[in-house]
Amino acid sequence: MIRKHRLSLSTTQVILLGFLITILVGSMLLSLPVSSADGKAVPYVDALFTATTATCVTGLVTVPTYSTWSSFGQAIILVLIQIGGLGIITILTGLMIMLNKKIGIGDRLLIQDAFNLNTMSGLVAFVKRVLFGTFLIEGIGAILYMLVFVPEFGMKGIWISVFNAISAFCNAGMDVIGDSSLCDYAANPLINIVTSALIIMGGIGYIVWWDVLRVVKSRTSQNRKIFRHLTLHSKIAIVSTLVLLIGGAVLVLIFDYHNPLTIGEMSFPNKLLASFFQSVTTRTAGFATIPQEHLTNASAFVSLLLMFIGGSPVGTAGGVKTVTMAVLVCSAVASIRNREDTVLFGRSISRRSISKAVAVTVTSFAIMFTSTILLAAVTDVASLDILYETVSAAATVGLSRNLTSSLNLAGKIVIIITMYLGRVGPISLAVALGSKKESQNIVKNPTEEISIG
Repeated sequence: MIRKHRLSLSTTQVILLGFLITILVGSMLLSLPVSSADGKAVPYVDALFTATTATCVTGLVTVPTYSTWSSFGQAIILVLIQIGGLGIITILTGLMIMLNKKIGIGDRLLIQDAFNLNTMSGLVAFVKRVLFGTFLIEGIGAILYMLVFVPEFGMKGIWISVFNAISAFCNAGMDVIGDSSLCDYAANPLINIVTSALIIMGGIGYIVWWDVLRVVKSRTSQNRKIFRHLTLHSKIAIVSTLVLLIGGAVLVLIFDYHNPLTIGEMSFPNKLLASFFQSVTTRTAGFATIPQEHLTNASAFVSLLLMFIGGSPVGTAGGVKTVTMAVLVCSAVASIRNREDTVLFGRSISRRSISKAVAVTVTSFAIMFTSTILLAAVTDVASLDILYETVSAAATVGLSRNLTSSLNLAGKIVIIITMYLGRVGPISLAVALGSKKESQNIVKNPTEEISIG
């Protein structure tokens, strides 16, 4: 955002370099002895892995977060999570606002591209609302967590509550409670509900927040018609999220109902709670209330699909995004029915949007496929465990079937690169494809039909 040093940098390059610099600085700080709980420097590859998973809000860890890092190290991780969740450009803009620096046209273009907005009006106010809304929701989440963690852990429970609230909202999935994520709280309604709410709020996307508030304020006397007056983007994001959450929960409940290693021994209400949380957390959050390695194969593949899709655009979640998948599915249905237009909620989807959806999905799939092949080449474990690890890394989820901590050096490097590409790849591609520049070529190549399928 400093003009003289970024005149030649595009928004895509700013995002790529911003995340990379943040990861490198974070890894150097985490490699210091002061960052370690025992005062001995953690191997740099583990510091780099942790910095990457925090900045990319993934959650996969090679060393336990609660026991490996000192208070200083945990604070560094939390800062990296917050930066990764909000995004580099949002953080830089927030700092400029705090320092009363002028935000020029170039900075506004960066904000517009980063959030994929269609207008340049009110961009600074938009960033302020994003920051205020984020800290408000994280604060409420932390206070609610304290109702459980302070009685259990004493004053340490305050830090655990703050850490978990930020990690959950940013869809990072890291915690400082123990080595089993939230498995000890599988039957705790407050922990499940608060964590799920934070994950969903972070993953639904800021655009949906403000759109819902806009309609509520303008339709106070006709609240039952709120959905009708939402933008097409918000309608798709909300409906897709509900379908995935409910559908995923039902399938996990069915496939693992009698599995004694997951939910089989639970009461029916707790089975519902655990199944729903599994559906929520696979939307790129990474917390776990049931051991992922003990899921039935059917539930594991359902989780893989949910991880691949992820959350919604312009939020803290990863994956190809709900709106992207909805557009692709509806476009396929339209083709099957031999219809010219792809229609959602009475609106036609532009060809440009469909092309962007295809490009983002293909790019994400390519990252996952390549990393799966590479990880399979350097490790000797079950194929499902490898696939779970790479999809989780590429979609920035953070769920693992107990593979991450046993990765060798080559495996760690593969996952580090996968997490980075999974976080910045689809974002940067979406930004690049969203450029307002039009092609100057007036000569078009001849068109010829080919056979498909």
